[in-house]
Amino acid sequence: MTKLETLKQYFGYDSFRSGQETLIDGVVAGRDVLGVMPTGAGKSVCFQIPALMMDGVAIIVSPLISLMKDQVNALTQSGIPAAFINSSLSGLQIDKALQKAREGAYKLIYVAPERLLASDFLSFAQTAKLSMLTVDEAHCISQWGQDFRPSYSKIPEFVASLPKRPILSAFTATATAKVREDIVALLGLNDPIVLVTGFNRENLYFEVQKTKDKYAALTTFLNIQKERSGIVYCSTRAAVEEVCEKLKTEGYSASRYHAGLADDERHDNQDDFLYDRVQIMVATNAFGMGIDKSNVSFVVHYNMPKDMESYYQEAGRAGRDGGPADCILLYSGQDVRTNMWLIENARDVQYPDKETEELLKERDRKRLREMTFYCSVNDCLRGYILKYFGENPPNYCGNCGNCDTNFEMVDITVEAQKILSCVARMKERYGQKMLIDVLRGSKSEKVLRLQLDKLSTYGISEKSEKQLYEMINQLILNDYLLKTDDEYPVLRLGNRASEILRNGKTVQMKLVKEKQAPEIATNKKQTRPVDNRLFAVLRELRLAIAKEQNVPAFVIFPDSALIDMCMKVPTTDEEFLKVSGVGKVKLERYGEKFLKVIVEFLHYK
Repeated sequence: MTKLETLKQYFGYDSFRSGQETLIDGVVAGRDVLGVMPTGAGKSVCFQIPALMMDGVAIIVSPLISLMKDQVNALTQSGIPAAFINSSLSGLQIDKALQKAREGAYKLIYVAPERLLASDFLSFAQTAKLSMLTVDEAHCISQWGQDFRPSYSKIPEFVASLPKRPILSAFTATATAKVREDIVALLGLNDPIVLVTGFNRENLYFEVQKTKDKYAALTTFLNIQKERSGIVYCSTRAAVEEVCEKLKTEGYSASRYHAGLADDERHDNQDDFLYDRVQIMVATNAFGMGIDKSNVSFVVHYNMPKDMESYYQEAGRAGRDGGPADCILLYSGQDVRTNMWLIENARDVQYPDKETEELLKERDRKRLREMTFYCSVNDCLRGYILKYFGENPPNYCGNCGNCDTNFEMVDITVEAQKILSCVARMKERYGQKMLIDVLRGSKSEKVLRLQLDKLSTYGISEKSEKQLYEMINQLILNDYLLKTDDEYPVLRLGNRASEILRNGKTVQMKLVKEKQAPEIATNKKQTRPVDNRLFAVLRELRLAIAKEQNVPAFVIFPDSALIDMCMKVPTTDEEFLKVSGVGKVKLERYGEKFLKVIVEFLHYK
């Protein structure tokens, strides 16, 4: 079969997404490849289709048990023979899986990186006909990636031990140029095809809410998410426990996930979320890579993550089925301090020496600054994200919180001069709060004790505390001010301060035009209108089949396929095959049941 025939028969799609064909063609032609594609862009198809088209078995190195299980479930549902080998299996189950693999029963085998050099797996790999070795979440091999994992460094040793080097393919969702260089070098990719598709996910709505009551903001948002599935990320275990308990007490369908729970509870809670037994998962980033649930309609960050890579990867778990989804970040200054503490006191990171430790911590501090800037900008949020990853987007997307806010451009030159002059007169020794107190003429005990009320800049600003915070953040963003990375950061004059203080440079910034009643964030990219009654009937059938087979409902069909059924209302096998996500295997397995429900619905409508 051709690649397009393979795509239709097993996955039910009529065309490829951007970048997929280039990578598939490269692998089939015998080339190593590196694909950098955002979460939800269809990376897995880029190695699953070549695995089906080539002789032998493909080994897929994957970091998380949950991902392997979901991927193998989905492949099996589509009629593709696949298996996984990891610590969730007993020794007897692993032996049985390897024996079947030796007999040629599988086209793809998912394996954890820790198992590659285990004697039983190594023995199998050295005697099997391998079509390809795929490294998923490949950024984990680089110390400059946000999720460095020492176990990934063993992959080159595994490849070197094979009698014949297979084609190597590597994939990740987020990788800067430095990380991409590391992946190529450390994995030993030979003259690879490197493809970086656009990072833009148009179906995602981004918003940053600065609020003093995060829980109230969260519940306000959740109250319009009826029947929708989503994730609430918290930065600490304590926050997960507190938020989850509050939600459950108020009647929300919620569960929790963090590294402090027993393995059995984590596994059960994750399954409850994947199988739609609970609607909301409250989790730390331990609920990370490998969450392959396609019908996640929102991701709320209760706390700001420590870097843009982590944020975009976690937010990208929403809207994987292509439908509109909301990515909301609830921000407060305490988030910066919490993340700084986590950087300085990292317990789960291994450093080879003190020099490397300081180098990597400085990298993390810089990333935290970039993340903090994201929460402070008044420009397009999507544009900020895309610029971070090296793209050149327009300044307006029409589908983020900032683009939907009524801003006006204001000249802040005089205020900027006051702020910078005050920093200089305070000897560049104090933080943002103290600077604002001096500018506004605060009579606090600390200001008076330090005799800062004697400065010529004391009390010279009539702006509100909030306005000054915004202006100072704007000056930091544009290098007029520098905020140190210490545990208690201080403000200093930036590289461009003299442009304002000596050269009279005009400074403008966007400010909210008028005080508006807070709006509830919603995605402006609306779904196509569908008959909600038919959609409910199809969901009920899908859930019944999923329970019968003990698999997540989205493995049978994603929501996007059910929506397409509501739009096309198929009544014959030929029409059912035209539904997005329906291939020949799923037609044979489920076509009769779904067509019967649709025909009965039309009859009684």
